[in-house]
Amino acid sequence: MRKALAVGRKEFRQIIRDTRTLMILLFVPAFFLLLYGYALNFDIRHVHLAVDDRDHTAESRSIISAFINSGYFDLIASTDDRRVTALMNGNEVRAVIVIPSGLGRDLRRGLRAPVQVLINGDNANTATTVMSYALTILQSESARYQGGLDLGAVPRAPLLSVEPRVWYNPELRSALFLVPGLIAYIAMITAVISTALSIVREKERGTMEQVRMAPLDASTFVVGKTIPYFIMSMASAMSIILVSMVLFGLPMRGSWLLLLVALSLFLIGALGLGLLISSVADTQQVAFQLAALASFLPTLMLSGFIFPISSMPAFLRGLTYAVPARYFLIALRAIVLKGASLRAFWGNLVALGVFAVIVLILASVRLKRQWV
Repeated sequence: MRKALAVGRKEFRQIIRDTRTLMILLFVPAFFLLLYGYALNFDIRHVHLAVDDRDHTAESRSIISAFINSGYFDLIASTDDRRVTALMNGNEVRAVIVIPSGLGRDLRRGLRAPVQVLINGDNANTATTVMSYALTILQSESARYQGGLDLGAVPRAPLLSVEPRVWYNPELRSALFLVPGLIAYIAMITAVISTALSIVREKERGTMEQVRMAPLDASTFVVGKTIPYFIMSMASAMSIILVSMVLFGLPMRGSWLLLLVALSLFLIGALGLGLLISSVADTQQVAFQLAALASFLPTLMLSGFIFPISSMPAFLRGLTYAVPARYFLIALRAIVLKGASLRAFWGNLVALGVFAVIVLILASVRLKRQWV
């Protein structure tokens, strides 16, 4: 027992001296608790809402107020039918209420009045929940108006009839929601892990010293390391997309050129992140763990793939801006599901390009310090 305690004391000292192991033991569990505790939230709130009010009466304003006061919807814009497509394609709103002219007059007379709810269906889970919220709110408003009428004038059917329309995915097929996310998820993990092991492999085999003696600088070395992995990652990602179209019926409503541009920017950023990790780690085991941590959880939890970003607390929403899969998913769904033009998602491509440039520069700077 005394020998075992001696070994235990020795191991304890080594853990304290090894800051990376200490961080894994103390920081990672706390980080996972915060991440899962706040991000795993199936309640959808702060749904971006636009209103096309063609009636402009007290009754129409009351319906709009019911949506806003429910706590589930945030009014983003008052629009008309010409701007609805642009708002949906740009992912600026997830629902649009269309209130026809004459609604207030019909309700005061005890006549049925239709209200149309347009829902962005690129995320089937969110669309189903948003539809449920809208139906509940409008049914509640309908009951309120019916209660204000004389008993003999109350019709059997609800006064407010709801006409839901789901855009881009009218059947609410979960495959059209999951497959784009899986494409980003698989491409991110494979690209980051493959390059994360590349430089570390040179260190462990002792060939890094030979590379340093070669007539090239760190930036050239980074670019040279990226090219073959980029070609392989691009081929892998395109094969995933094509297989998804054949097996899961994933549509292609937009431009193949825009898809290639978005995919290229995303993969370059992912490869650059892997090279940055590889320049920091000393062993392939550490590099693999860091790569998995940097690609697996953010892409799965903080990209909007499964859990809506709008329902996350403010500090996690801030973290999502550093996750490239967030921007790639918006661009991918806009191209594949919506057939949107570049104008609808150009900001996300710029964000992907900025991320790629930053991680490649950081990887080059880190290697330059080791080059000397």
